[in-house]
Amino acid sequence: MISTLPYLAVSMGLISSIHCIGMCGPIALALPVRTENKWRRLAGSLTYNAGRTFTYGCLGMIVGTIGTSLSWLGFLRYGSVLIGGLMLASVLWPASVTRHMHLPALWTQMVGGLKQRMGKALKQRNLSGTLALGMLNGLVPCGLVYMALVSSVATGSVAGGGTFMLLFGAGTIPAMAGIKLVGQLLTPALRTRFRKLTPVLIAVAGFWLMARGIIAPHHDKAEMQTAITMCR
Repeated sequence: MISTLPYLAVSMGLISSIHCIGMCGPIALALPVRTENKWRRLAGSLTYNAGRTFTYGCLGMIVGTIGTSLSWLGFLRYGSVLIGGLMLASVLWPASVTRHMHLPALWTQMVGGLKQRMGKALKQRNLSGTLALGMLNGLVPCGLVYMALVSSVATGSVAGGGTFMLLFGAGTIPAMAGIKLVGQLLTPALRTRFRKLTPVLIAVAGFWLMARGIIAPHHDKAEMQTAITMCR
């Protein structure tokens, strides 16, 4: 994995964590492990976030297969440019257009089924239920998670994609694990400032991915084949 990609992944996670507090904060505050013991509460919080991060890592490995294919075909640099361009386009995409778009019925049903399973996990009173809740929550549709997944393709490998998303998930943990404290510190004005940083982060990531595809050296199919011993 390119040396700067881990920093990009963690940065995405840190910025995204502010968004996570708003979207997933109520779930984190209602974790199944309810006890006055601070260590058990900490264990529940870490278990929940470990479940989320694990799911992100698995998704990263799945998406990483696309990067592996692009790398093998020698198209990884072009894919990086395309992904970066799409990220820049998403920043400039008019919000008025998005409001008129409707999700497919199948997608809505899948999300509904996911929420039902999360509801069952939320009713459990043990760490296994907390872990399941975190893993399921990692599948909840989220634009910033999708941004990170798309960026993970640039790693060009399954392991790289998984590592990228694990680092992204790790970046979200500090804010989510300390949600009560962070929630008190985040005033409405501060939240607004962080929300304004989100498109900036997306734009920076888009520019970086495009620059990587244009400037950075890459391994194409021919280079990979030279590493394979040919038997005659």
